Amino acid sequence: MVSCGVAWLGGAAALVLLNLSVTFEHVWPTLSVRPTTDLSLELAIVTLGLVWWQRRGQPASRGLLRVLAVGWVLLMVGRYVGVTTEGLYGRDVNLYWDVRHMPSIGAMFTTVAANWAVATGVVLAVAAPLVCYGACRWCLGRLARLAADPLARRWLGAAAGLLVVLGGIEQTTGWRPADRLRFADPVAPAYAREAYEVAYEASGAGLAALGPPPEIQSDLSRIAGADVFLIFMESYGAVSWESPNLADALVPSRARLADDIRATGRSVMSALVESPTFGGESWLAHLSLLSGTEVRDNRTNARLLAQERDTLVTLFQRGGYQSVALVPGMLVAWPEGRFYRYDDVYDYDRLRYRGPPFGWWSVTDQYALAALDRAEIAPRHRPPRFVFFSTISTHAPFTPAPPYQAEWGRVLTSQPYDPDVLDAAWAETPDWMNLGPSYVQALRYAYATIGGYLRLRADRDLVVILVGDHQPPALVSGEGASWNVPVHVIASRAALLDRLVSHHFRSGLTPGPGAVATMHGLLPILLDAFGDTVH
Repeated sequence: MVSCGVAWLGGAAALVLLNLSVTFEHVWPTLSVRPTTDLSLELAIVTLGLVWWQRRGQPASRGLLRVLAVGWVLLMVGRYVGVTTEGLYGRDVNLYWDVRHMPSIGAMFTTVAANWAVATGVVLAVAAPLVCYGACRWCLGRLARLAADPLARRWLGAAAGLLVVLGGIEQTTGWRPADRLRFADPVAPAYAREAYEVAYEASGAGLAALGPPPEIQSDLSRIAGADVFLIFMESYGAVSWESPNLADALVPSRARLADDIRATGRSVMSALVESPTFGGESWLAHLSLLSGTEVRDNRTNARLLAQERDTLVTLFQRGGYQSVALVPGMLVAWPEGRFYRYDDVYDYDRLRYRGPPFGWWSVTDQYALAALDRAEIAPRHRPPRFVFFSTISTHAPFTPAPPYQAEWGRVLTSQPYDPDVLDAAWAETPDWMNLGPSYVQALRYAYATIGGYLRLRADRDLVVILVGDHQPPALVSGEGASWNVPVHVIASRAALLDRLVSHHFRSGLTPGPGAVATMHGLLPILLDAFGDTVH
């Protein structure tokens, strides 16, 4: 009797632990999780399988239990990655494409994290799977032992069978018999979907899914001769205008930027647009706007880049512009550059930054802009430039933010800051539980850089399109945030700015309350503002 009671207690504990291990939820805005009262459909299926196996008179072998334990660890990992990615970045996992970015992301965070945190992370990455395997193996062994008891087997089989039926009904119809009886999303189907996607994309079949290219035409009559800057500001989201804590802290910086715009004889029109991505994957927003095709995932991104299509870059080239890409965060080869067909590319190596490092990429946005200005904008006798600039200084974790240097010539030297200013900037460290203040500091720097450059080139005919690539991660934007980002068009050409009024842009820096278009829908708006359609 004692042995039977121990088996029942061990089996019950095993069921509870196994259920908790794949039904937890994310604790925003951290990497932690917390238990729930949800039920696991997969646990019900495994239990039913063990009951069936034992009824055949064949005890679960050690090999079978090892296989089940490995499989259960994979379910735990899949659950953790799924809920934390959704919670922090507001999107699902895309295994086929996300895995290739893991080394870069890991390198980025090891650069900004303390040595003890990096060491702890490495130890956990090695030890956690082994500990989880051992715990799962013990739990499955106790569950198999319980299923060997005839009485327990009958109860287990009946309960597991009922839960399989109820869980299947909930997954297929959404109906549940009671509010408290709730099933967590199963993990195995997510693995199956990813396996299908890998096979589908690897076969090349996805390339056929792209629709016809949009017509990209404009005579550029309302901007002819001006240097045009399309600046994608990293993580510049609508939350910076909509969250009181962030917006109030940014009032002085925005007032200075507005003064910089007015003082240089320019005006600004603003609106919100919906980005195709959230919290990361900036290139999806870049490609959506430049191509006029909605790109919401890396599957579509890869398919589109495999084509030869007209883009905003090629439109400006046909109009007599030299096209330049300023991508200071590009540390490796950039195959996308071949798709866009830029005339020149200024990447990290080309910029030859010699100043103090800030963040993972070291180079600052102000330096990148100053270096490009010296080479491409300062000379007067040249064709007009179309400049695509993907900024990096407002990238998470946002701190330490570079100091703004009012002497633009000094930015290009090896000592762009006074020692006390540099020490104060380096002393800033991110608070991973509250990244809002760091985000504000990064945006202040970005506004100062844009405003300073407008003053530096007050004598030049510039059209600056400043647009956010995506909202900051949910660590900053919060739960349930929209995918909207601001867009500002800064210029001295009244005809260009007036044209934007018909597309619901507002005068000034403050955008309206709702998105006027999607990111790819912004392209035809800009084309209409730039000039008339060519027939």
